[in-house]
Amino acid sequence: MREVVLMSDPRVTSIPVRECGDPLVAVRPGPGLLLDGPAAETAGPGSLLRPAVRDRLLDAAARLPAGLRLALVEGYRPPGVQRAQFHRYAASLAEANPGWTPEEVHTAASRYLSPPDIAPHAAGAAVDVALVDGTGTHVDVGCPLNATPEDSAGACYTDSPLVTGAALGARRVLADALAAAGLVNYPTEWWHWSYGDRYWAMVTGAPVALFGILEAGPEAGAAAPSHSLADGYLT
Repeated sequence: MREVVLMSDPRVTSIPVRECGDPLVAVRPGPGLLLDGPAAETAGPGSLLRPAVRDRLLDAAARLPAGLRLALVEGYRPPGVQRAQFHRYAASLAEANPGWTPEEVHTAASRYLSPPDIAPHAAGAAVDVALVDGTGTHVDVGCPLNATPEDSAGACYTDSPLVTGAALGARRVLADALAAAGLVNYPTEWWHWSYGDRYWAMVTGAPVALFGILEAGPEAGAAAPSHSLADGYLT
């Protein structure tokens, strides 16, 4: 497999954010794109994205072969939800591995959930997606979406050697469309793709990330960047 750089790696966390100020906008379903999971919840935040991310998602959907569509399962995730999910997962890892140090727990947790202060979902910069057929049924890509490394024995990794045959072919079709649209993958999760966040900046060599953490208001576009007192720039 290719080198896996985790979200907790200093090569990612050290990248500054120059917040561009773009608001969150709602993603609408269309011929090549449907909403599923949290993204399909009425008035929920899961269908919200930065405009540049939404546009690339629609571009990726248009690149898929006939008979296949893209499902947006989750986009924006409020920071409070991200924090709760991360700490709950980290606590479960610590309980299962009592010999681990806090740093080891934090690193291991970042394989599956981004540390809250840099999370691309909380910046409106990331999408969790699935490949679906004409009926809206998820196409088998060798591992369920949102499976942990523990649950999947590592099959959640995008380049996992455990995934073969038709499932591998379908996974590559999905990845090719998303990459061609300018999104980058978090290699521990075949379903997670982003643009404009710190991980995107690390992968592409951009000097700064474009999108920082957002605290969304009651309206789709009402969101403000959250300032980090620890590092002096937007996160």
